[in-house]
Amino acid sequence: MKASIKLGRIFGIEIGLHYSWLIIAVLISLSLAAYFSNSHPNWSGGIIWAMAIFTAVLFFIAIILHELSHAFVARMYDLPVRSITLFALGGVAQIEKESPNAKVEFWMAIAGPIMSAVIGFVCLGAAWTAGWRVGIETETPLLAIIVWLGYINIALAVFNMIPGFPMDGGRILRAAIWWITGNQSKATRGASITGQIIAFGFIILGLFSFFSGAGFGGVWIAFIGWFLLNAAKATYVQSEVAEGLHGVLVRDLMRQECPIIESRTDLQTLVDEHLLKTGERCFIVTEIDETVGIITPHEIKNVERRMWAFKTAADVMKPIEETHTLNSETPVSEALEIIGREDINQLPVISDGRLEGIISRERILSYLLTRRELNL
Repeated sequence: MKASIKLGRIFGIEIGLHYSWLIIAVLISLSLAAYFSNSHPNWSGGIIWAMAIFTAVLFFIAIILHELSHAFVARMYDLPVRSITLFALGGVAQIEKESPNAKVEFWMAIAGPIMSAVIGFVCLGAAWTAGWRVGIETETPLLAIIVWLGYINIALAVFNMIPGFPMDGGRILRAAIWWITGNQSKATRGASITGQIIAFGFIILGLFSFFSGAGFGGVWIAFIGWFLLNAAKATYVQSEVAEGLHGVLVRDLMRQECPIIESRTDLQTLVDEHLLKTGERCFIVTEIDETVGIITPHEIKNVERRMWAFKTAADVMKPIEETHTLNSETPVSEALEIIGREDINQLPVISDGRLEGIISRERILSYLLTRRELNL
């Protein structure tokens, strides 16, 4: 999930917001305003709204801390973390590689609930120290905020421990199955199936609650179930893809004869004589027999058509040093992961500074489709 709004970096990890977060931020603020207004009707509207907005901000900071805990554990095991994105149902840390073993998967998964629980108990402990007691209404706005944050973070920790993949509890379940069986693919499929069952339960519960008079709360539970169902199904498919690509290297699927054009070729000629006539979508750009970049329709479409005759391939190409490259011994599963993460269609294969070929999304998907047709 890519961020629509970038907020900055924390310890080198990019923090961003998905557009769906804006919707939930408004809903949470409205919900908090209603909650504080009902529990403290004698407080003014200005105080209530200030509390609601301030509490919502602190809650989302707590979610960032939850995701940062996943990220820090990942970094402890040398797994690169690209970003953290807040979206409608919480947050997600984009960790670029899969866990190498069940132990790492377990600690990465449980770090988030532990962080949420710690935040929750610290908040309740601070409120207790300030004189609050369970069952007694808070006397000040600050105490009301701290108590709410305490309860909601503990609830978040418990909710995340539900064994429905891809929630943290589902990842802990996957780690347990992985440790018992020694098979990552089997563990992922088992956790995904469990996640789909739990997701169906959420959907049924949400619909039942809605028609029983729960209103928006029921719809929200059903929506969470729908999201989890789609995520669990996607994970199951990814597991099948990973199994289908097991042992397959880039050299097995790469195309060795790559279409080449000179860097001085203008874009109009490139489109008319190469793109349209050959059907190729990726060209290697060379300069004095040296590979200097690649060019695809993506780079060309960003140039106004009237300028095509005046722009050359060298002007708009993606320089080879700025392009993700692979060597021929890289697993195809890793190549597909990079293609999906970077939202590109092909990667050049380079060995000892020499271009060996191109590995494309189309070629990988064609290979998987053929395996499926043959029931392999």
